[in-house]
Amino acid sequence: MSTGSAPVTPLAHFGQQYVTNGLGRQLEAVVLRGEGSYITLEDGRQMLDFTCGIGVTNLGHCHPRVSAAAAEQCMKVVHMQCSIAFHEPYLELIKRLLLLMPDPSLDSFFFWNSGGEAIEAALKIARAATGRQNIISMQGGYHGRTYGAMAVTKSKTGYSEGFHPLMPGVYSLPYPFWHQLGMPASTPSSEISAACLSQLSLLLSQQTAPRDTAAILIEPVLGEGGYVPAPPEFLRGLREVCDREGILLIIDEVQCGYGRTGKQFAIEYSGVRPDIMTIAKGLANGFPLSGVISRKEIMDKLKPGSLGGTYAGNAVSCAAACAVADVFKEEHILDNVNARSKELFAALNAIRSDPTCSPHILDVRGQGLMAAIEFASPTGTGPYDRFRRADAPKDLARRVAKRCQEKGMLILTTSVYEVIRFIPALNISQEDLALGCRIFKEAMEEVVREG
Repeated sequence: MSTGSAPVTPLAHFGQQYVTNGLGRQLEAVVLRGEGSYITLEDGRQMLDFTCGIGVTNLGHCHPRVSAAAAEQCMKVVHMQCSIAFHEPYLELIKRLLLLMPDPSLDSFFFWNSGGEAIEAALKIARAATGRQNIISMQGGYHGRTYGAMAVTKSKTGYSEGFHPLMPGVYSLPYPFWHQLGMPASTPSSEISAACLSQLSLLLSQQTAPRDTAAILIEPVLGEGGYVPAPPEFLRGLREVCDREGILLIIDEVQCGYGRTGKQFAIEYSGVRPDIMTIAKGLANGFPLSGVISRKEIMDKLKPGSLGGTYAGNAVSCAAACAVADVFKEEHILDNVNARSKELFAALNAIRSDPTCSPHILDVRGQGLMAAIEFASPTGTGPYDRFRRADAPKDLARRVAKRCQEKGMLILTTSVYEVIRFIPALNISQEDLALGCRIFKEAMEEVVREG
């Protein structure tokens, strides 16, 4: 595995000239191929990938069974428009997913292309089914960059800055995250949950009456907001409010779902029943595909034609997704997630206990192979951030991620806080996980010593 940085190649320079400035990049390089947990760049460098395309290639790059299924489908039907007729992979995928749903009531499916589109569909379904307009989303939540999804995204202003006015009828509720609430990280989850549920009561009394509220939208584990699992008692509290007030509960499993947290879906940890659930990312291991699933009684309130899209539920993507579901079962992927998760958190907590690093670490958190480490910051989010530390190195998360990149590993920051997230492949080997943890530890120690 090659390390260090390299000059920008002519092809990468061409991309810098002609690809829109609105698209950011972490690596100014061209990826030629991927295999398992590794990618190979145009300049010959091989890098360990702890990003998985932001939680997409969950079975590693170019899993042979998934790629083979897609290739075979390419010689049958590449595109069969979903508003014209059924196609076989679409229906075969539903058969597999029915066995995986976190609640048997989730029995009506629509497949689209991306997570943002799935959120758009979920918002339309909620409004149509309830006859109400308003949506409550979470502070710190991320749901996409299309118009409606951008309005309910509250993880950072960079996704919507300059694009207002956004879709109306959206209200924000504090997510049960200690840092956003100004509570110590050691605060019991029951106390954090109670504070946020109290705010929900106020929100429904002060800003959007229940009779005007169509849905509450939440990620069971915050993605872009910092990889924060929601306490089960908070999710159960949301379910109680929704049941009492006739509000639909939309569970966004786009990033935290499909095995990422050690269960098929993160909502399973709480036992809460979604009214609507969105999925994408790891569903087809890199082929564009998303889904929105609800109860038939809700979905049947929609008029034919109100959902659709030229490429929705593409046949090749659905065939790939069928293979993904088969691999999950036959290769015991969840068993590997839970085994490697114990090793990952043991490594991160060992770093947290190390005298060199400990003063600069605020939190280690997550579920399964969706893990994060939050660093201290000398500035925080502003002068009123009570967790600022004047002696902390500046921009620690960004600098550590860059140093990991120089050492041959891709890893990402996230949120408005100093957070690095770990998103390795769900079938990563014990050896590759240990290598990634060693690279991270070396990178952090070096950056901390630099100050």
